[in-house]
Amino acid sequence: MKIIACYSNKGGVGKTATAVNLAYALAAKGQRTLLCDLDPQGASSFYFRVKPSKKLTETKFFEDVERFTKAIRASDFDGLDILPANMTFRDFDVFLSRMRNSRSRLKKALKAVKGDYDVILLDCPPNISTLSENVFSAADGIIVPVIPTTLSQRTYIQLEQFFQANKLPLKKLHAFFSMTQGVKSLHGQTMEDMRKQHKKRFLKTQIAFTSDIERMGVQRAPVMATAPRSQAAQAYGTLHDELMERL
Repeated sequence: MKIIACYSNKGGVGKTATAVNLAYALAAKGQRTLLCDLDPQGASSFYFRVKPSKKLTETKFFEDVERFTKAIRASDFDGLDILPANMTFRDFDVFLSRMRNSRSRLKKALKAVKGDYDVILLDCPPNISTLSENVFSAADGIIVPVIPTTLSQRTYIQLEQFFQANKLPLKKLHAFFSMTQGVKSLHGQTMEDMRKQHKKRFLKTQIAFTSDIERMGVQRAPVMATAPRSQAAQAYGTLHDELMERL
């Protein structure tokens, strides 16, 4: 079983749209996939029309295998299940900080469904925290959307620095440029500079800022399902292929 995290320490970079479409792409390729929504806002659960499980609190998530597995819901797409988030997930860090071996608790919880899925995809909240450290430890690969702007560039550099300071393997990070706009010269220059500085970390695929992706919130489905021939859908498909080749 592979564990892939979709993570950014900056919000508003297209993280959840990426998680939703990657989960769809994995299932469409025949991989038994669980999308685990760790963000208390529950955006990826919302996209798949899955209501939160009120009984799965932060305590039950890590300590009650039966409650954890019962909270999993089927999506409208074959081979793709969802573990929906709820607002109690905001207390993950408080709970984890009180536990021994807190950095390994997420991986232990996910082992409960090891035999049921080929891939677990984690949609993570946008911060560096105890939960994030669990994600970094548990994941086989971490896909990181980066908007080609100064602030997004800065937060990505901070992420690499955090990995280096905590002796985490940089090879787990697989960044890509998200929400790109060809008409902006700054985007082009930033992408060129970052590819030079972080050669091994960035995937070739980039996801452009398009109205098809914006409409996901209205249609509540992956763009790969609603507009499979669109530029966005094809880009997510290419992103899936490139990521899986790396992993």
